Amino acid sequence: MELIEHWIGGTSTSGSGDRRGPVYNPATGAQSADVVMASKQDVETAVRTAKEAFETWKDSSLTARQNIMFAFRNLIVEHKLDIARALTAEHGKTIDDALGEVQRGLEVIEFACNIAHLLKGDYSQQVSRGVDTYTVRQPRGVVAGITPFNFPAMVPMWMYPMAIACGNTFVLKPSEKDPSASLLAAELFQKAGLPDGVLNVLHGDKEAVDGLLEHPDIAAISFVGSTPIARYIYETGTRNGKVVQALGGAKNHMIVLPDADMDLAADAAVSAGYGSAGERCMAISVVVTVGDAADHLLPRVQERIDALKVAPGDEEGAEMGPLVTGMHRDKVASYIAAGEAAGATLVRDGRTADVPAEGFFLGPTLFDNVKRDMSIYTDEIFGPVLSVVRTESYEEAIQMINDNPYGNGTAVFTNDGGAARKFQEEIQVGMVGINVPIPVPLAFYSFGGWKHSNFGSHGIYGPEGIHFYTRQKVIISRWPDPIHRGVDLGFPQHG
Repeated sequence: MELIEHWIGGTSTSGSGDRRGPVYNPATGAQSADVVMASKQDVETAVRTAKEAFETWKDSSLTARQNIMFAFRNLIVEHKLDIARALTAEHGKTIDDALGEVQRGLEVIEFACNIAHLLKGDYSQQVSRGVDTYTVRQPRGVVAGITPFNFPAMVPMWMYPMAIACGNTFVLKPSEKDPSASLLAAELFQKAGLPDGVLNVLHGDKEAVDGLLEHPDIAAISFVGSTPIARYIYETGTRNGKVVQALGGAKNHMIVLPDADMDLAADAAVSAGYGSAGERCMAISVVVTVGDAADHLLPRVQERIDALKVAPGDEEGAEMGPLVTGMHRDKVASYIAAGEAAGATLVRDGRTADVPAEGFFLGPTLFDNVKRDMSIYTDEIFGPVLSVVRTESYEEAIQMINDNPYGNGTAVFTNDGGAARKFQEEIQVGMVGINVPIPVPLAFYSFGGWKHSNFGSHGIYGPEGIHFYTRQKVIISRWPDPIHRGVDLGFPQHG
């Protein structure tokens, strides 16, 4: 069986640990590989390697960094399908979905190609007599990223291209459930000219995570995952003197007003609720209907669910693949049972859907008449379960979202400009869509939610990514006039 190893100092290594973890093909349920699990000694080796590489990389020119970024960008484009196939094989998402994931990661690499412009500071001349003030941004040192299973290519690309372009070196701890995409990208980055040790990939579980959080030579930690783990990462990392950006979970709502284009809203609910089998932090999991909107929307949603093809991700025409593991599938199925027992109307039951018998499949599930005290409403299910909550008024719908402890993404569907403006002004969520179900910003803005969806003061990638991976230094300078000091400059001083 294939053994997936660490990438440290520009080469594959099994490290010093003797623990292994299984990697599965979710479409078949069969184990496809073993992945090595890092020991504390492996963490020490990776961080030491990155620290040594930093001494040279931090002094590299912006032109050199940009040239490597451009070469890396071109290699990702060339190998986009290879990365997508690795995602489908280990995560289960469809090839089209996987290609879209790679594209969203590629956008951040392209943004990092502008690093010479992005790192420009400010300058104020003559702030006092003969005194100038200016700022520079300098890299933090060795930084680390801990990333989730649901976007094993994109989320790491939200981190390390930004950090490395800023002059840092990086230790990535991807999910052990689908580790291959990160290794493929690391090899391509080396091929693009990145010096050995600047990017290192370390596989593992809590032992590796804690090793990074506690290591004195790690200056900053980036994390994307569930809210309980994000809180743990933030508290532990900051307690150990690191700056931390920890993006947590979500319970994303989509309001549908009676005047909305119901076909557009139905398309959005199905694609945003069931795409990638619901395993997205930006998935729509709650549709909040106002007035009689549900009566017009639900029949359209049901039609689209019934036409949805659930199949292995590499099968032609597949629109939804399996969940990542059998354990996770069973956990999602338990929420369906809980929602039914609590009295919600089970319109479509994914447990009895026509899906492949092998693998970790669960069909799309739709609940109506969901109440706010039910677990299918309160918990982040992270699966293909869509809940419909009916409200009498727009104000009630907005208040429901604002009362929710999560604040990652949200959307409203309406043809009323005034209603849309009210929504964008009053909603207490970090990323807002108007007739757009998944409002993930492009790379030249920054991604980040509010409330329990984000711990720390920085969003990820974009301008906030630059600020997170660098420290600002303010310089105040005075250069006395050589003329008044009687210095002969070798040319006429006055006409």
